[in-house]
Amino acid sequence: MDRQKNYTRRDHMRGFSLIELVIVVFVIMVIAAIVIPNVLLAVSNLRLRGSAGDLAGLMQQARIVAAKNNATYPIRFGVRNNAQIAFVDLNGNGVWDANVTVNGVNMSEPDMAFAGTVVPASAAPGQAGGPPTSYVLAGDSSTGTPYDNTSTLAYSPRGLPCNYDTTTTPATCATPAATYFVFYMSDTRAGAPGWAAVVVTKSGRSKVVTWNGGTWQ
Repeated sequence: MDRQKNYTRRDHMRGFSLIELVIVVFVIMVIAAIVIPNVLLAVSNLRLRGSAGDLAGLMQQARIVAAKNNATYPIRFGVRNNAQIAFVDLNGNGVWDANVTVNGVNMSEPDMAFAGTVVPASAAPGQAGGPPTSYVLAGDSSTGTPYDNTSTLAYSPRGLPCNYDTTTTPATCATPAATYFVFYMSDTRAGAPGWAAVVVTKSGRSKVVTWNGGTWQ
């Protein structure tokens, strides 16, 4: 009787067969192949939009500081610790400084770092006729091509955006600006790169837009 009970108990404790394990592993691999790319895409989009939001915040900070200090401050781009950055050039020397004196106060120049593989674009997209197209501000009365990454955005003592012209000595920044500004950034990812932009109107308002594959939104 005891032997029969032991045999019955062993039958109930039978493990998984090799075929069952293979099926489970196959199902997990299929799910991972579907989920992982979507997760990576979501992370890339978050980094891209986050960098654009940080750049927009830096621009608004430059606007406030320019009006407060009755000065003109440009937004510059550079590299620090192997990372792409944007910064408010308080002393106008074109490079980020950890220690500058403004109105008798020592401080580091305000800056932001682009996340991950996000980098400022060299110019507006769509130069070769492919997507994405350049952003167009709806309802704007500007004439001419909007300023993009090939221009330098600055803020005047009145807190208004202007095109910072370094070809003159000293540099000039006439307001109001002739048109609005669109600063583009992109990231490298599997497939087509992602795109985002910070739009600054002639009055100084800024917003973040992203390319969803068909339109800017």
